[in-house]
Order: sequence, then structure tokens, then C-alpha cells
Amino acid sequence: MYFVNKLRLGLQQPYARLIALLGLVLVVPLCLRAALGWSNPHGYLSDLAIGSLLLVLLHRRPWWLALPVLLAWAFLTVASAELVSAVGRLPNVSDVHYLIDPQFLENSTGGGFAQPWLAASLLVALGVWLLSHWLAPSTPSPSLPRHAWSAPLLLLIAHWGAQHLQPTDADQWRVYNLPHQLMAAGTGNVQMAVEEWLEGDVVDVPPQMAGLVQLDLDGQRLLAGRGQARNVLVIALEGIPGAYIGANREALHSSYQEDLMPRLSRWAQRGMNTPDYVLHSHQTIRGLYAMLCGDYDKLDNGTPKGVEMLTQSARNQDCLPAQLRKNGFATHYLQGAGLRFMAKDKIMPHIGFDTTLGLEWFTNASYLDFPWGKDDKAFFEGALDYVGQLKKQKQPWMLTLLTVGTHQPYSAPEDYLQRYDTPKQAAVGYLDDALDQFLSDLERQGVLKDTLVVITSDESHGIDGVRLASSWGFNLTLAPDQAQLPHIKPGVYGHVDLSTSILDYFALPVPATLSGRSLFRDYATGREIMSYTNGNLRYHDGQGTFTECDFQQRCRYYASEGFIAERAKLLGQYGGQRARQIAARATALDQTLMQTPLNQRYQFGSPASIPLQAQIKDDWADNLIGAQYLEMPKGSHTRVRLTVRSVDSQDNAYILLKTKEFERDVQVGLPAEMLVTADQPLEMDFSFDNPESRKAFSFHLLGYGTGAVEVSDFSVITELPGQEEPVGETLDDDTAESS
Repeated sequence: MYFVNKLRLGLQQPYARLIALLGLVLVVPLCLRAALGWSNPHGYLSDLAIGSLLLVLLHRRPWWLALPVLLAWAFLTVASAELVSAVGRLPNVSDVHYLIDPQFLENSTGGGFAQPWLAASLLVALGVWLLSHWLAPSTPSPSLPRHAWSAPLLLLIAHWGAQHLQPTDADQWRVYNLPHQLMAAGTGNVQMAVEEWLEGDVVDVPPQMAGLVQLDLDGQRLLAGRGQARNVLVIALEGIPGAYIGANREALHSSYQEDLMPRLSRWAQRGMNTPDYVLHSHQTIRGLYAMLCGDYDKLDNGTPKGVEMLTQSARNQDCLPAQLRKNGFATHYLQGAGLRFMAKDKIMPHIGFDTTLGLEWFTNASYLDFPWGKDDKAFFEGALDYVGQLKKQKQPWMLTLLTVGTHQPYSAPEDYLQRYDTPKQAAVGYLDDALDQFLSDLERQGVLKDTLVVITSDESHGIDGVRLASSWGFNLTLAPDQAQLPHIKPGVYGHVDLSTSILDYFALPVPATLSGRSLFRDYATGREIMSYTNGNLRYHDGQGTFTECDFQQRCRYYASEGFIAERAKLLGQYGGQRARQIAARATALDQTLMQTPLNQRYQFGSPASIPLQAQIKDDWADNLIGAQYLEMPKGSHTRVRLTVRSVDSQDNAYILLKTKEFERDVQVGLPAEMLVTADQPLEMDFSFDNPESRKAFSFHLLGYGTGAVEVSDFSVITELPGQEEPVGETLDDDTAESS
């Protein structure tokens, strides 16, 4: 009681409101930055600048006017920390759409905060500020000095000057807070417009692209002839960065010493490791496309090339599974999640897999209730049975496995959660043990004697404080002819090289449409390579210069022999035309597989029976179709046709269709939940305009009830007004057409 009275008296003092606001917007953010381990002079300067700006804007304003601003600022602060914790990156401008979506936080954290104390600290400070208003509503608050407005301006100028005079390659969240980043991005756009205006009629020369897209098999072979393996097994581990492998850390002299995957690191001692291995982008479907089709996926939020490839009947035949099938292999794809998300149920057969299976294939029990699918131990137990079935066949086989257990929200058994500091670390440890058991069982069964095993990751969930961790992948190869292969493979490689490498190992022809080099050759010269992760566009010219361009299209270039490095010597920075040349390379790599982005026609429906759950738990994991991350050009018109029916006449299904852009709900005039039966199927035919370009646009067809449903038609057609074509009959189940 004594403390409460003291607090009440203190908050009634004239300076209480000013002190409370100062503590909320200045002291708390600085303390939180230190507690999160994001200490960097630039970051503290950014917090001071934004905090002082809020202070001069909101001091002496009515509480009801200031409260929404402070709530929005606090929410963005928490959401930014959660995104960094989940996937190791600070939001960019486009991410703001879903940073303010509560469902994003729920999906990313599993219903709880990764940093609950951060939200609690901000809530307490906000409560103290509100009390200072309510306990003494009539007490006048002293005014700020006349020149107080100059403080945030000077701090922002100081941050800008420090970034230009002494730039840092630290992670963006260490250098900026989110409001400051957004302001800097807007300023950067204006600056680029002014530079282009000052340059006048200067025409940018199209960049040379051969070094990025050409097939290079001019290196010296590591093997005398065809590899000894009969089969090939590709294991893609969800989100695992290269720093988790001890051989990679040692080879690149990394200061990161946390040994989260000691068992995989021991397996790495027996195989060929490629420490300088580049992941080109975030998102599983983009990583799989680069790995299996020998091409850069789009380095922006456009329609993934894997989805676009559904419109092709030639380029898909050059992908690795199709090429191996052409040469006598039985090709199989198995993942621990449902196949319909991101249309993998259509993409994987289209690029050459004879058999494509997901969560529905597994009959063994799970050890964890995980929203995305099978936990890693249960997944690898099922995968071991699958390999056992393949061994009985006379035909050589290719099997690609994709885990999901190290996707956020991270989950692990209780004993793992007690052994590790965070659920993310526990999930990685659980994967390490499950993978070790799987590889050991393969060895006992003799599979490793005649199988080329490639272990890699689809993307990187990043590591706080580790340079380039969001682009740092790994490639561990276990081959029967390991004696002829080095333990450490020198040179820069990436996912675009994987298809070429495997075809080269088996001495099979490599289609000229594939990019990259072979991991089974040594090259005397460097190579060009690109990546876009964590909001930074990165380019290595193969001649000792590494360039990194930020969200303001301000580029820093370094002396760096390779791409992934512990540190690099800063040589300088630039913007303007030189920076646009780097961006132009990324734009050229993003070149759509289609002749035109207009008159797109996709079919995501199929005759497959889809079991329903009792309730909808997650908009992403429970999606019944794979129409995600589509791109609709400015000025186009999109039409959608949908047919859903209940499979059994005794069952009722309830269907809901949502649309999202940048993972945030958007409204296009769709009805609410609808009842579907076998006798009364749901048939919808609707359209909407795209006055501005849409990227990362997703359809979420959700359903619950009893029994199963069939989504026989889900047509998405985007075209120019005045050029509409009849939707016509349902498209073929495995292909889509493009006008």
C-alpha cells in the first residue's frame, strides 16, 4: 500500500507525464535493444532519434490522441522482434502489410510470443504513462525547450552520416528500428528519383548476364568417370543455415561456435562439404525450384517460377527429376507436410516426379502435434520405410525428402525444450538426432554403399549476429566414391548448381537451359552468383569483389575472395547508375518463364479427395488448394471459378475462401462461410480488378466438417480488360495453360 501511495504521489507531479513518456519511448527501447543482444552504436542512435521524435510529437497532446500512435509503435516493435526471432530478418517495406496482422504473429509464434518479456515491458511502461494522465488530469505539464524539435533531426542526420562515413555490415535490426527503416526507405526512393533526374538522359546499359545464367562444365573432373552410386537421395532440411555444420565453421573461420547439430557435423567429417554455399532467396518453394530446376527463382515477391512452370511443357522437362526419369530412374518426392500448399501437388509431378507424396501418406504415429505436419523423428521413420520399398525395386531411384519440423512455430518434445534455451534451438536439436538415426539406419541397411546422398536446406532461418547467415546454406555429399572426393570443396556454389552437379556425377547430359557449375569439378576461376535475403541484394563478381545493396539501393562493396565470409574489407559504397546495374541483374534473373505476365491461366483444382478437419486451425497449413504468392500486374483483371462438393452424401462441409496480399487479409467481396453437400456443390464465379500491381497474393480455401471434399475446379485467370477469354472447361489436372 505504501508503494502504491508513493507511486500515485509521484505520478501527480508536474514532470510525471514527461518522465513517463521519456521512459516509454527512449529508456525502454534502449534497454530492450541491449537485452535482445542487438547492441550497435547505429541502432542506439536510431532508437534515440525515433524516441525523441515521438517525445516532441506527443508531449502535451491529449492522451486519447497520443495513445493510438504509441500502441501502433509498441505493436510494430514487438512484431519486428518476433519476426527477427522467427526467421532472422527485419521486415522490409512490403512486410508491413502483414506485420500488423495478428494472425501473422500467431502463425509465427505458435500462439505465444518468443519474447514475452518485451511485450510485457512495453505494456508496463505504457500503463505508467496512462496513469500519469489519469491520476492528475488537471496538472499542467511543463513545455519542452523551444529547440527540442532539432534533437530528432540532428540525431537522424547523425545516423545518416555515420552510415555513409562509417558504414556497417551488421544485420539491419542492429542498425535500425522499424519506423526509422521505413523513413529511410522513403527518403532513399526520393534520393534515387533525384539522382535519375540529375543524370538526365543517361541510358542504363543492360547488364551482362552470361556469368550468372550460363552452364559451366569446363572444370576438371574429380571422378575418373561415372560415379559409383546407383541411386540418389536429396534431403532438404527446413531452414537450416550452413553455420550449424562444424566443418563449415572451421573452413570459413567462423566465430559462431554454438554446436546445435553435433551429430550431423560428425557425418560431415565423412563426406564432401561445400562451406561457401549460397542460398538465393527465402521461401521453400523457391529453394526447391532452384535446387531441382537449375535456375534462380524470382528475387522479389512475384509468382514463384515453380507455379509459372505449370504453364510450360518444355522447360519443366529439363529439371532434374525429369532428366533422371528420362535416363531410367524412378523419381519420388516425399515431404512431411500437406502437398497442396504452394501447389507442390502439381509442381512436383510437372517437373518429373513419378510419385509425389505428402502428409497423407504417413501411417506411423507422430511424436508431436505440429501444425505444419510430421515431426522430424516420425518423418524420418516413415522415410526409412519408403526407402525400404524402393530397395526392393530393380530400377535405380531418386528420392527427394523435405522436412518441416524446424519451421516456425518451432516445436520439440519437453525434454528437448528443457535442454535448450529456446524452442528454435530445441527443434534443431530434435532434427539433428532424428536425421542421425535415419542416416545410421540407411548405413546398416547398405543404402549408403550404392546411393549418392546430398543433404542441404531449402532456405536459412538465419542466426542473430552471424554475417550473411540468411544466405549461408550447406551442401553435404555422402558418396560411395568418397575416397576420390575432397573433404572440403573449395569455391563458391549455390542451389542453382545442384541439378547440374547430380547429372554430372552420373555422367548424364546436362541441358543447356540449366545454370551453374558442377560440385564434382574443380574450377580455376571464380564465378558470379547472387542472393536476395534479409532485405539485402548480394552479388559476387567472381573476381574478388562482393557487393551488398540495401533497401535504399545503397551499395557497399568489399574485397572478398568468396561469397560467405566471416569478415570482408570494405572498399567503398555507391548508389545511382552503378547500384541500378546490380538491381538490373536481379530483374533479369526474375524474368518470367512466360512470354507475358498477362493472360495467365492457372488450374489448381483436381479430382483428389481431401479429408476435412473438425475445425480450421491455420489459414496456411489447412489450405485446400495451392494458389499462393501469385502476381497480378497493374491494370489487369482477375477471374476465379471454383467448384467444391462433398464426397459423401451423408456429410456436410463448411467452406470459406479468404484472400491475402503479403500474408495479410484483403477483401475482394467474397461471401462468408458456405455450406457444401454432395447434392448441392459450391459453384462460384467472381472477378476483381487490379488497379495496382499485386504481389504475394494468395487464395486460402478453408473447410471443416465431416468426411471429405473434392475441389474439382479452381481456375485463376488474369488478363487485360477487353481481352477476356471464356473460362471454358476445367483445365487438365496436371497442367495449366497460358495464352
